[in-house]
Amino acid sequence: MKNKKLVLPLIFTVGIFIIVAAVFIIKKNMPCNDYMNLAEYYGESEKGYTVIAEENINKNKALYEDGHIYLDDEFVSGVLNKRFYWDANENLLIYTTATSVIKAGLDSKTYDINKSSNTKDYVIAKLRGDKLYIALDFIKEYTALEYKTYKNPNRVVLTYKFGDKQKWVQADEEAKLRFEPSIKSRILIDVKKKDKLRILEENTDKSGFDKVLSESGVIGYIKMSSLGDTYEYVPKTDFVEETYPHTLLSGKVNLLWHQVTTQSANANLTNVLSGTKKVNVIAPTWFGTSDNNGNISSIASYDYVEKAHSMGIQVWGLCNDFAPDMKIGKVLSRTSCRERLEKNLLAEAIRYSLDGINIDFENVKKANGDDFIQFVRELGIMCRNNGIVLSIDNYPPASYSAYYSRNEQAAVADYVITMAYDEFYSGSKEAGPVSSISYVRNASENILKEVPANQSIIGLPFYSRLWKETTKNGETKLSSEACSMKYAEELISDAKAELKWNEQTGLEYAEYTKDNALYKIWLENSKSLAMKLETVNSHKMAGAAFWKAGMEKKNVWDTIEKYMAQ
Repeated sequence: MKNKKLVLPLIFTVGIFIIVAAVFIIKKNMPCNDYMNLAEYYGESEKGYTVIAEENINKNKALYEDGHIYLDDEFVSGVLNKRFYWDANENLLIYTTATSVIKAGLDSKTYDINKSSNTKDYVIAKLRGDKLYIALDFIKEYTALEYKTYKNPNRVVLTYKFGDKQKWVQADEEAKLRFEPSIKSRILIDVKKKDKLRILEENTDKSGFDKVLSESGVIGYIKMSSLGDTYEYVPKTDFVEETYPHTLLSGKVNLLWHQVTTQSANANLTNVLSGTKKVNVIAPTWFGTSDNNGNISSIASYDYVEKAHSMGIQVWGLCNDFAPDMKIGKVLSRTSCRERLEKNLLAEAIRYSLDGINIDFENVKKANGDDFIQFVRELGIMCRNNGIVLSIDNYPPASYSAYYSRNEQAAVADYVITMAYDEFYSGSKEAGPVSSISYVRNASENILKEVPANQSIIGLPFYSRLWKETTKNGETKLSSEACSMKYAEELISDAKAELKWNEQTGLEYAEYTKDNALYKIWLENSKSLAMKLETVNSHKMAGAAFWKAGMEKKNVWDTIEKYMAQ
């Protein structure tokens, strides 16, 4: 009896434990049947549309007004089409094609294509606060883009990655698309049998979940056991991407920059070209931005152009932004000023029968990167319509100058010139070469990641830099001066310094002491230029440019002729 009294409570306790455990196990394995409100999922919005751009939900809502959807400019130019340009100073939306400039003002249904006026049945551009919105239908006219809209909640699903392989799957059975990869996660939508889903992340564990995108723009997780076999799908579009024609020379470009500072110096062209070989382009520094309104200074010469043409040499007039009393950003950021600059340059090119324009804007700041590229686009149209070659001078590719958008330059201009010199320059904190072989090789390899070889020209130096280090009271002071090849050799000879070939830099090096100062120089000559030109040729580039005329020794032209002939 005593044992029975002990056993019964034990059985009862075990039974309770089993029941609790069973409930726990059932509850643990029971899927959640609660639905997440899709408005919560996308983020609450009173009147905007959620934008699902391929596999991403855009952080900014689309504007919906008067039956039309508007996307914010930051998203449009950053993701869909970088050629939409907004001038916040003059409230103009601009789009450029290979031959046309399209302009629309704020809150207007009219827009201009060059000088022709056109009208839409909707407002093209709207400003809300400091944010610009562009009509989606207007964007679609110039962009490879398809879209569908859905209700409850309002959303627009964009497709713009055409030609890329995607992995899709069809549901084998009815299933739940969940917010997280767990049966305990809330449900986003019901998936019907035969619904198509794009796979974003595939789980290798058959009992797990795949991350998918529904055709209605809902991104979530679905059990793999509910899915059939995957298949590849390549989205296609009827939109034809515009091709930009380029005016390129039939052979290699052998460009010589000619620094001209006075009108009278134009008369020296014959002397400048005397002894040169294979030069087919000369770029005189004739033009400069003179104020913040788009005006330019000019010392161009008819006789200079006629003389060059008689020698079979093209003339590409160079325009720089070096004037001390102006800021190039102020010119480029205002459409009226930017267009004045473009028209002034074109007028000079036509007036003097120039073959090309060479832009050397070295003072563009990051804040004006988009303005600079818009300038190149617009000037490119003018040059293209008038048979004028447009070339742009650039620093070697680097993260800090990425805003120069060399790939876009290559698309809308003819040649992209990389100035592979000033590796160490007058403002450097330490002495070093103007252009080591590794600097040229890196510049060449990196520019080809952005610019086609047949549009890429490498700029090389005819000068060296003599560095002077003085030490006083434990403090070292550094200064330097640019030297022509002949002057550099004279300095070394006068100092009786020994020249030693430096394999690492691909240059001859000398140092000497004079008047308690240490002098260092890395010498540019025929041997160093040969290595650099070998790099240009090995990458099958369009050619080379040299800064500057008059600083070279005549014997370097034998080397240049050899490589230009290959």
